[in-house]
Amino acid sequence: MNIDAMELMFGEIQDVRRKGGNLKHKLSDILIMSLVAVMSGCRNFNAFERYCDARSAFFKEFLDLPNGIPDADTFRRVLERISPEEFQKHLAIAKDVLKDKWQVIAIDGKTMRGSVSANRDPYHVVSAWVKEKSLTLGQVTVDNKSNEIKVIPKLLDLIDVTGDVVTIDAMGCQKEIAQKIVEKNADYVLAVKGNQKELYDAIKDYFENNRETVYLTQEKGHGRIEKREYTLCTDSDFIKWLSEDKWAKLTAVGKVKSTVTCRGKTSVVERYYITTLTDTKKFAESVRGHWSIESMHWMLDVVFGEDTSRARKDHSAQNMNILRKTALTLLKQCTMDKPRLSMQCKMISICLNPAKYFHYLID
Repeated sequence: MNIDAMELMFGEIQDVRRKGGNLKHKLSDILIMSLVAVMSGCRNFNAFERYCDARSAFFKEFLDLPNGIPDADTFRRVLERISPEEFQKHLAIAKDVLKDKWQVIAIDGKTMRGSVSANRDPYHVVSAWVKEKSLTLGQVTVDNKSNEIKVIPKLLDLIDVTGDVVTIDAMGCQKEIAQKIVEKNADYVLAVKGNQKELYDAIKDYFENNRETVYLTQEKGHGRIEKREYTLCTDSDFIKWLSEDKWAKLTAVGKVKSTVTCRGKTSVVERYYITTLTDTKKFAESVRGHWSIESMHWMLDVVFGEDTSRARKDHSAQNMNILRKTALTLLKQCTMDKPRLSMQCKMISICLNPAKYFHYLID
C-alpha cells in the first residue's frame, strides 16, 4: 500500500460534513493524518493536531494541505460523522492480501469501555482476526456483549473465509453459527463449555474413558514451561450419536490439556472443542492461533489505550477502533531498520522521525 492508494481509498468515502460549511481540508488528508498520528502513539484529537502540526513539513511532502494542518475539532467532527461501515470497507487492507494457504480466522468480541455514555452502554465490537496476516478481516459493532451471538452470522456474511478455519470461543458454540460457517465453505473449531452442558459432559466423559492419538507441543520462556496435549476423536459412531445431525458437518471432538509450570508451581487446564477437522496438527494450530485475537485486544488497550479513550460521540469510538486496528496491522507487518522491535519502539520511531521510517509502512 502506498500514499496514492491510500488517497484513492479515502477519496471514495462519502464526505458527510455539513454542506456549505467551512470545508478547508480534504477528507483524504484528514484521514491519512489520523492514521499516521495513531501509528505514532497519539490517543486523542488534541494529540492529533499537536503531532501533525509538529510534523507539518513531512505531511506537506505528499499531501495537498491547502489550508495547513486541521485543528483538533476538525479531526473530531470528521471521525464522529463518517460511516464506520464505509470507513472499514475502504480501509480494508485485507483486500490487497493474497491467500496462499488456509488461515485461522479467529472471531471474538471486545467491549470498548471508554465509549460508555449517560444514555448508552459501551460499544461491543465483534472482529474476525486473521492470525497469519495480523489483520482484521471485518467487524460488527453491537450495543452490548449479550448480542454477540446474533451478529456473528452477519459478520460471516461480510467476509470471505473459503477454505479457512474459523475459531470461536464457547459463546459462539451454536448450531446456527456452525451451519453458517459450513455454508461459507470453511471449517470450524468451536470451544465447548457449560453453555452447552450436555455436549460438554459427553465429550469430557468420552476422553476420560478412551485414549486417542496425541499431538504434543512445548514452549519455554520467562521462567515458564507450558506443555500442550492435543487430542482428536473421529470415532464415527460416537460423533453420530453426539451430533444427531444437529451440528453441521461435525467430524470430530477435541481436547487440549495444558500443563503450565512456573516458579515451581504446576497447573493443569483441560478444554474441549467440536470441529470439522480430522488432522490433529491442523487442529492444534487452529486452537493455538485463536489466542492471537486476545493478543490483539490486549494491544488495543495497553499499547493504544482504547479502554481509556474518551471518544464516544456519534461514530467516533467505532472509527477510532478501526484506525487502531489498521495501525496495529501496519506496525506488525513492517520490519523497519532493526529486527524484533517492540510495537512501542516502532511507534516512537515513527513519532520522532516519520520521514525516515514511514516508507517501511507504505511500501
